[in-house]
Amino acid sequence: MAEKAYYVTEEGLAALQAELEDLKVNRRKEVAEKIKEALSFGDLSENSEYDEAKNDQAILEARIADLEVMVSNARVIEKENLAADTVHIGSSVFVKTKRADGSEAERSFSIVGSNEANPRQGKISDESAVGKALVGAKVGQTVEVETPAGIVEYTIISVS
Repeated sequence: MAEKAYYVTEEGLAALQAELEDLKVNRRKEVAEKIKEALSFGDLSENSEYDEAKNDQAILEARIADLEVMVSNARVIEKENLAADTVHIGSSVFVKTKRADGSEAERSFSIVGSNEANPRQGKISDESAVGKALVGAKVGQTVEVETPAGIVEYTIISVS
């Protein structure tokens, strides 16, 4: 079975690699120390510190495994190869929104891979409803997206 490709910006790949390195080099040592300390408390059958440390270790190892898959299957978006007037992963998009209630606003988004998404920072996933609707659209085009608040129209003003 083919692994899923993870589309990332250069910055996003660097962040994934940095997190992976930190988890492997620093966090593993911290968790190992917690386990060692918990073992010194004796009886493991009633040792909640040991259970908690082992749980932390399992979560840590799962995250490391996830990051290793993401990094090995990362596909860096080469912005210079993308059409300047079309929305792609890695694009910054300035849009005019129009909601069903008639309210309008202007916003900007960066379209990123799902692992880089952070809506509070204006980074939306290419897999989100808005991201899916915008990817492939051109400047001047209007797309409709069904959101929990109702249908929202996005008119693309510019792409960079």
